[in-house]
Amino acid sequence: MSKDKGFVSEITPQAEDFSRWYIDVIKKAELMDYSPVRGCIVFRPEGYELWENIQRDLDQRFKDTGHRNAYFPLFIPESFFQKEKEHVEGFNPELPFVTEAGGEQLEEKLAIRPTSETMFGHMYSKWIQSYRDLPLLINQWANVVRWEKRTLPFLRTSEFLWQEGHTAHEDEADARRETMQMLDVYTEFAENVLAIPVIKGQKTPSEKFAGAVDTFSIEAMMKDGRAVQAGTSHYLGTNFAVAFDIKYLSRDNNLEYCHTTSWGVSTRLIGALIMVHGDDRGLVMPPKVAPTQVIMIPIGPPKTREQVIAKTDELFAELKAAGVRVRVDDRSDVSPGWKFNEYEMRGVPIRLELGPRDLDNGVCVLVSRVTGEKKQVPLDNIAAEVKAALDAVHEEMFERARQFREDHFYSVETLDELKSSADEKRGFALAGWCGSDACEQQVKEETGYTSRNIPFEAAETKAKCLVCGDASKHTVVFAKAY
Repeated sequence: MSKDKGFVSEITPQAEDFSRWYIDVIKKAELMDYSPVRGCIVFRPEGYELWENIQRDLDQRFKDTGHRNAYFPLFIPESFFQKEKEHVEGFNPELPFVTEAGGEQLEEKLAIRPTSETMFGHMYSKWIQSYRDLPLLINQWANVVRWEKRTLPFLRTSEFLWQEGHTAHEDEADARRETMQMLDVYTEFAENVLAIPVIKGQKTPSEKFAGAVDTFSIEAMMKDGRAVQAGTSHYLGTNFAVAFDIKYLSRDNNLEYCHTTSWGVSTRLIGALIMVHGDDRGLVMPPKVAPTQVIMIPIGPPKTREQVIAKTDELFAELKAAGVRVRVDDRSDVSPGWKFNEYEMRGVPIRLELGPRDLDNGVCVLVSRVTGEKKQVPLDNIAAEVKAALDAVHEEMFERARQFREDHFYSVETLDELKSSADEKRGFALAGWCGSDACEQQVKEETGYTSRNIPFEAAETKAKCLVCGDASKHTVVFAKAY
């Protein structure tokens, strides 16, 4: 027993130090390791498989909405960033450059891709000639580099993996439809696949993407009350089209600038799902992206081992054929209790225990990672039972996360009220804002809270700005964020 208990004691409790808990869990569950390069991580197979499952699901959604994948260069000429003034100002502090190659100084510095609006813009200006070429809907799966000063694995690293969609359209209406469609895709994915409830809304001008006309986001609450921006979609207007001369011959035979969009999510989704669902025993994986959905553990004395393992192998094949990501741990040199702790820590949604008595009764024990509930299920209906259990785990995870957010979402009228609330509580605050950058900045300076977004659906509408008391233009979600 002491060995089994000690297994979990290596994880710092969330209430003691949430950041330490996070690092303990992702290291112990072998999702990543630190690389020798500052701010960069190595995705271990368990962590990369999680990203592959996220990628696979999202990629199909993009294709279902008419997008195709392409790949653009990692290196971007410095001059490209000078073409869109606001864009370069927004990214300059994070831009790493290549200045020398092959032992010679380069004539022009090359930025290592922080995002690809400029490269897409350059190529789109060559590819788009007529309205018949529109809309042009392209997505790219890639790595990007932003030289972050403060890093945290998955959530903020110097190099990370993501997808970036870039589209070009005839007019503003079509581009805005695209912008909102992709925000909806992200919302549906976050909630129905990752079991993360999110708040959809528009970013304030100071928080929008550099070079965008409007930026929209989905915001998720972590278990320490902080926010993670889980996805963004940007309407870029004609800003990049003008900068890169992306024109088309219209239906009226006029030369017009395209309206463009960009949108993306990254491996910070991994950090978010860990911080939304994990507990003091470790990870809790959403079933639809979990690398292993079901772990099967045969138990019992050595004399029955052969018979139990034979049946386990049979059930394994049945579950695999039904599309379940299932593994068997039949190691004989590790106790069942140790295995239970191991796979709870790794967040495997469902555990199946099969012993000789279960075999005689035609059942096995099914255990839910999220509730801990144990129940006997018939072996002759194992695939249906497991799939129903996985669905139940997802629903329970989403509901718990939604309830947590509700319990840590409060309303404030003044900055003083927000300050006292920030000291006493953790979570999101709903407040009025007059639209002034100065008032927004004062909130940040005095509380550490930033505007997350102007929600499309707010529980209430605020009449006055929390800082200056003037009439409110917007009701805004404020929070501390990663």
